[in-house]
Formats: sequence, C-alpha cells, structure tokens
Amino acid sequence: METTQRLDQARAAYATCDWQAAYHGFAEVDRTGSLENTDLERLATAAYLTGHDIESTHAWTRAHQGWLDDGDEGRAVRCAFWLGFGLVQRGQMAQGGGWLARAGRMVEEHGLDTVERGYLLVPAGLMAMSSGEPATALERFAEAGSLARRFDDRDLAALGSLGRGEALLRMGRTAEGLSLFDEAMVAVTAGETSPTISGLVYCAVIDRCRHVFDLRRAREWTLALDRWCDQQPGLVPYRGQCLVHRAQVLQDRGEWIDAAAELEQAQQRLSDPPHPAVGMAHYQLGELHRLRGEVRQAEDAYRQAHAAGREPQPGLALLRLAEGNAELAAGAIQSALDAAGDRMSRAQLLPAYAEVMLAVDRPDHARVAAAELDELAEAGGATMLGAFASRTRGALLLAGGEAQAALGPLRAALEAWQQLDTPYEAAQVRLLLVVACRQLKDHDRAQLECDVAREAFEQLGAAPALAQLDRLLADAPGGAESSSESSVSRAVTDRELQVLRLVAGGQTNRGIAAELAISERTVERHITNIFTKLGVSNRTAAAAHAFDHGLL
Repeated sequence: METTQRLDQARAAYATCDWQAAYHGFAEVDRTGSLENTDLERLATAAYLTGHDIESTHAWTRAHQGWLDDGDEGRAVRCAFWLGFGLVQRGQMAQGGGWLARAGRMVEEHGLDTVERGYLLVPAGLMAMSSGEPATALERFAEAGSLARRFDDRDLAALGSLGRGEALLRMGRTAEGLSLFDEAMVAVTAGETSPTISGLVYCAVIDRCRHVFDLRRAREWTLALDRWCDQQPGLVPYRGQCLVHRAQVLQDRGEWIDAAAELEQAQQRLSDPPHPAVGMAHYQLGELHRLRGEVRQAEDAYRQAHAAGREPQPGLALLRLAEGNAELAAGAIQSALDAAGDRMSRAQLLPAYAEVMLAVDRPDHARVAAAELDELAEAGGATMLGAFASRTRGALLLAGGEAQAALGPLRAALEAWQQLDTPYEAAQVRLLLVVACRQLKDHDRAQLECDVAREAFEQLGAAPALAQLDRLLADAPGGAESSSESSVSRAVTDRELQVLRLVAGGQTNRGIAAELAISERTVERHITNIFTKLGVSNRTAAAAHAFDHGLL
C-alpha cells in the first residue's frame, strides 16, 4: 500500500475516532517517512488515547520542534503544554514542569496573545490549589475561561469550568462547585470537546464527586463514561484514579468479584511505570479483602497502599477492630483524624472513627464525630453523607440504651442506602435495627431484618459481617452456641482446617488442590465434610464461621 493511501486511511480513522487504527496507521507511515506536524499531533493524541504514553511523548516532542522550525511559536507552545500536562498527570513532575516552564517562557518572549496563554493558566491554577490557595486558583481558572470565550476554544472552556468547580469545592461552596462540574460535563456529553479533554474531564469530575460523597453523581457520570468509551474503538477507557473509581462503583453496587478483578488490573497498569494513583488501587483492594474476611491479603494491600503514599486508614483501623484489637484501632484512627487536612478528608474518616470510639466505650468522642457528620451532611447535601450521619446518630442512641429513639435515624439511613443501591451498607444498618428491635421486644421485626441482612451478606461473600450476625443471634435468649455445636467445630481435622482457611481466603477448588498438592476430588470431599460439621450450606457461611472462631 502506498504511503499516501495509508496516510489517508489513518486520517480517516482519526476523524471517526477509531483510535487504534489511527495510531497504527500514523505509526506505520512515520516509520517509512516523515509526518507533517499536524499528523504528528494526531499520532501523539491517538497514542495517548490507546495507552502508548511513551510514543505519545515522543510524537509531541517532534511536533513541538517541527512547529518551532516552521516559525509557528503558538502551535509549538500548545505541543509543549500537552507534553508537560501529560507528564505531570503521570507523576513525572520534573519533566512535566520543565515543559510547562518552557511553554510559559515562549509565550512571554514572543509576546503571544493567543489561546495558549489560557492553557498555561490551568497548571498555574492547579499549583495554587495544591499550595492551599483556592481563591487564587479560582482567579486563574476564571481568567482561563475568559480567554476560552474570547478565542472560542471549547476545550479550554471545559478545563476552566472544571478548575473553578474544584476551587469552589475547596472553599466549601459545594453546590456551586458541583454545578460547574455539570456544566463542564454537558460540553463533554454534547461532543463539544476533544477526546483527550473529554477523558480528563470525565475522570476529574468522577473523582471529585466521590470526594464530596456525591455517590449518585459519580455513578451517573461513570455510566456516561462507559457509553462514551464504547463509541470509540481501541480507546483505553480508564486511566489513573479513574480505574479505581470504576471499581468503587462496582463495589458500591455489590459486584465485589468484578470490582476485585478491576482493581487487580488497575494495580498492574498503574505499577509499571508507577502512577500516583497506584496507592488508591492497593487501598481499595484492601477494603474488599477486609470486607470478605481475608485478613492477610487486606494487611498486605494496606501496607502496599502506605508504601505508595496512600493513607491506609480508615480501613486498617476497621480491620484491627474486626480482629478484636479495639484499642489499637482507636489509636490508629485518632492519629489519622488528627492529621486530616480539609473537611472532606475528615469526613472520609468520621464514620469509622465513631464506630471505633463506641467499641472502646468513648461515647463522647463518637458524639463529637456524629455532630461533625451532621454539619457536613447539612452543608453538602449529599445523600451518602446524610446516610453516614443518620447511621452514626442511630448507633450512638442505641449504645446509650435509647432503642426507640434510634429507630428514626436508623430507618432514615437504611432508606438512603437503598436509594443509593448499596447493599452492604444497607445490610449493616439492618444489623443495628436487629439490636434495636430486640431491645424493644419486637422480635418479629428483628427476625425480618436479620433474614434480609443474612441474604445480602451471603450474596456478597461478607464473612465478617455474617460472623457478626451470628454473634447477635448467639447473644439472643436461647441463641447461645450449644456444647454440641462447639464440639462439632473442634471435630474439624487439621487437613480440613487447612482447606477451610483457603476457602475463607477466596481460593477455588482448583487453587486449593494446587496449594495442598491433592486432587480436586479430595478437596470436594473435605469441603463437604466441613459443611456437615459446621452446619453450613455454602462457602461464605463456612468462611464466616472460620472468621468468627479465629481460625483465619
């Protein structure tokens, strides 16, 4: 095929957003001859969108030099901006900062009165925010927006709205900030922005929505991002922290197996080369392991998160609490809360903090946390924050012996979690309702809540929560474990105990057979015997028993 024909095909693929075909087409032509500067920019964009970051950097560098040779300083500055911005996004701060500094110097030296001056206000605004100066950042992004309108540049306008929204969030003006996020997203969903800007805006908005507990918005925009990605063949759909946020959406909906698979993929993609968001992936995988009762795996994931610069709290404290180390958990969560900088970072810790403080009989500390959560929920208006606040208030009242008063906030929390379609959180509230109803002698309602919670925990594979539910039942009148049940647990052989621990760790029969060097048929026999001896009917219930009896 002639070079001209292959180039025409690459350009056509680019125009129709077939990024894989565009990348390979431009790359093939580039190997056999020189691309024009505009085609080098297209190669750089297609490479970025298909996950070829190094190739994208090389193409932007050559395009930058090409425009300089042609005397077009404005286009050269634009290439330098994308070079710097992309490198910074991937955590390569020194190189990225160098390219952005070069772009700024060129604008000043050549006295450029072009839209590129507006693009350079974006990293300036981000730097102001990272320095704790959101008001200054707001000014920078507003100026960028003015230049976008002057030069009719939709990409810069979207970045300006995004930046102003983030600055307003940091100033505590949540509703205004979210409104600007929606404005930026309208431009993206209407197809007014370039693919690179669209992806950046999508991921940034989803991240910020989660940060302010607006789960409904985060989920809505994640689904929109899915649809946008599906329309573009070969696109690497999720980058950086957006990989983790997609997994969080799956986890929220109760799709834990799919969430774990997404997080393991995120760990691989973000580790080589190391990306700033890899700590988020480690932490979130630790959360899934913790909720499933996989203690060793959770500890390893939290340790990796810490090594990558991500605070391992509140997950690690909740893990220690589940292990029975309440004082250790209290010390850890207190230190994390004391070190938390902004109000939303504190909000991430407060629900767990209140839970741990109640466990160590410090209701005054829990009451302060509940008051702060109430204040944040009222100011922010997010349903998720309100659900946490209501659950915390209900737990406080319940701990103080006020079961009747606890019903109102607990039912409000349950309704909120159901609206958000978060089965695990809803089932956790049902556990508190079980306690409240029993204290009020409403045993029928307690049993109903218990049955629904058990079904949810079994479907999720939440072994610690099932164990907690079993302890509630054992504490009820007539519900204590009989001596015959204890002897049955002790009748589990050493080999069956090995199998049980691997089952609780999430291993398949094939994995257990390989680990213990036995046949799958033998594994099946052991699992059947374990189920019979423990009086359970599935792997999740067996794992819950193991967790509750300290066998893991």
